[in-house]
Amino acid sequence: MAKIQSIEPNIADLANGWLKSYKLDYKLEQESLNAEIDRALEDYYSKNGGVGGNRPDAKLLLQDKNLIHYPILIEYKGYKDKLVKLDNEGRVANKTAKNQPDFKNINSYAVNGAVHYANALLHYTSYTDIIAIGMTGFKNESGNIEHSIGVYYVSKSNFGIGQKVDDYTDLSFLKKENFDKFIEKVKNLQLTQEEIEKLKEQREQEINASLVKLNNDIYQNEKGLGESDRVYLVAASIIATLGVPNKVAALEKSDLKSSSEDGNRDGDIILRKIKAFLNEKNLPNEKRDLIVRTLQNTLTTDNINKAENGESQLKRVFTKIVDDLGIYYKIGLTTDFTGKLFNEMYSWLGFSQDKLNDVVLTPSYVATLLVKLARVNKDSYVWDFATGSAGLLVAAMNEMLIDAKNKIKSPDELVVKSAEIKANQLLGLEILSSVYMLAILNMILMGDGSSNILNKDSLKDFNGNYGFRKTNEKFPADAFVLNPPYSAQGNGMIFVEKALSMMSKGYASIIIQNSAGTGKAVEYNKRILKHSTLLASIKMPIDLFVGKSSVQTNIYVFRVGEAHQKDDVVKFIDFSNDGYTRTNRKKASSNLRDTDRAKERYQEIVDLVRFGKGKLNILTEKEYYEGYIDPESGADWNQSAPIDTKPTLDDFKKTVSDYLAWEVSNILKNHNTEDERLGK
Repeated sequence: MAKIQSIEPNIADLANGWLKSYKLDYKLEQESLNAEIDRALEDYYSKNGGVGGNRPDAKLLLQDKNLIHYPILIEYKGYKDKLVKLDNEGRVANKTAKNQPDFKNINSYAVNGAVHYANALLHYTSYTDIIAIGMTGFKNESGNIEHSIGVYYVSKSNFGIGQKVDDYTDLSFLKKENFDKFIEKVKNLQLTQEEIEKLKEQREQEINASLVKLNNDIYQNEKGLGESDRVYLVAASIIATLGVPNKVAALEKSDLKSSSEDGNRDGDIILRKIKAFLNEKNLPNEKRDLIVRTLQNTLTTDNINKAENGESQLKRVFTKIVDDLGIYYKIGLTTDFTGKLFNEMYSWLGFSQDKLNDVVLTPSYVATLLVKLARVNKDSYVWDFATGSAGLLVAAMNEMLIDAKNKIKSPDELVVKSAEIKANQLLGLEILSSVYMLAILNMILMGDGSSNILNKDSLKDFNGNYGFRKTNEKFPADAFVLNPPYSAQGNGMIFVEKALSMMSKGYASIIIQNSAGTGKAVEYNKRILKHSTLLASIKMPIDLFVGKSSVQTNIYVFRVGEAHQKDDVVKFIDFSNDGYTRTNRKKASSNLRDTDRAKERYQEIVDLVRFGKGKLNILTEKEYYEGYIDPESGADWNQSAPIDTKPTLDDFKKTVSDYLAWEVSNILKNHNTEDERLGK
């Protein structure tokens, strides 16, 4: 059978003819659109897996009525069934099951190729909204050309996956008189919360793999950089490349010249960009100065700025960070990005196991659980006294913003409320400067909830006031979340006592080594119960923290402002089976798999703590128990459902049934033996 000939030139002629007739300034494959876009296409990995060589068949830059520019990237194919390849979820299938680029699909299908180019722009340019168009066709039996067009929106808001806009038979939606209407349709595209959660999980897996790769690379190939240096270089590189639209241009790799000239070394250039960025963020002077001072020590050292073979170590590391991580922090994160980075870095360090457990990252789904158990909503004031990389505050901010979006229907009011949440309704304390820098970075990436992240000892130096601007005003905390360092006094309950004593109302949820509830923190627990009520004790899976030693943890949930009475019911929940299967394999595409309705189980925990036994569904009565504690004990917080040894009627019936079955079996056996003896 003769090979079917591609008619891609015919398709290109048809489409380009339309663009010409619309009087649009389009550029072909080898032509330049602008320097920023050209550079992005060159820097991004190619459709074959190498570097560069990304050349859309046609490209445009169109402006809407609001003067916003939209890159339009078009890819042509010349076969019948090569418009788009979708995965089982109905998304553009540019990733394999292992979250690696699917180069076969990217190469073979028009839309997939165009979406690939669009992601190059998301990764390396300031453009956050791109239109990806694929077009293909074939000659029918009559020799006439039949064509099909796929139009997809690729943006920061949809994590770069691409959403289908509509069905089109030509490209006239790009005409000047039609473009604003087209953009309105684009802006009305929405992802469901379920879709967002699925995409978030996918991105988290990709981020984990990229962080491992990056840290491994730096650890093995970049000598002379300590763990703090690596933290600061990542923070500095990311801040420098974020930019502020129309005010501070994002730092490009090409801006670093590896010069030895004083004031123009690579470190000097990065530092100037960071200062410009922080100034536009309107951070308090003392906070801005602290960030700059902390990063400056690493960025301006001679060794890291000295050029070898025409390139400084700083430029080399900056390039690796931007290339490996850029796509993730440019597309709108909802995850504890720097926490994952932090955890990965600590895997290289020679800490004792106890110390390593002190810096463990709270998994994002556990962080969300803690936030929901603390009943966080859009009006909450949330604080964390051992904030680490701010993962719990990230989860809290996500929950607050989702609640605001669901309840506030005025777009203007929603903008105001979102800004208020980020500026005034979150507070975190972290004593270690390197970890503090990660927390700052995390909240900046989230869009900037860094205002009240304080570099203080929460036990000694904190009086309950805002840290900046409103320094004479108390932070009105009504929600407390915590994963404390377990080596602290009372396994970390000292932090809980301090925080709850400074609150007059609200809820608290903490995850802590469970020995805190059975004797290691008796005095702290008794004092806590004089002003707060223990609502629930939840036993978590032993392997919750993958890669760390097996530490049994419990979540304790409190209502603040009411002393615990001996007749107050406590909900004891055995959540050892949370529905997830975990592995610790370095090369696994995912170390966390939902194997037994995990998401539903986590929601059930929230409902059980809030509403009680009536919400039992997946969990059983053996796993849920309502009991009591002695407020004067402080060592009876970890209880399980009592085992009922009294036989039931069903037990009796089963025993009788088993006995009768045994008797019948014996009778038959004896009968068969008798038959054999008789020769039958």
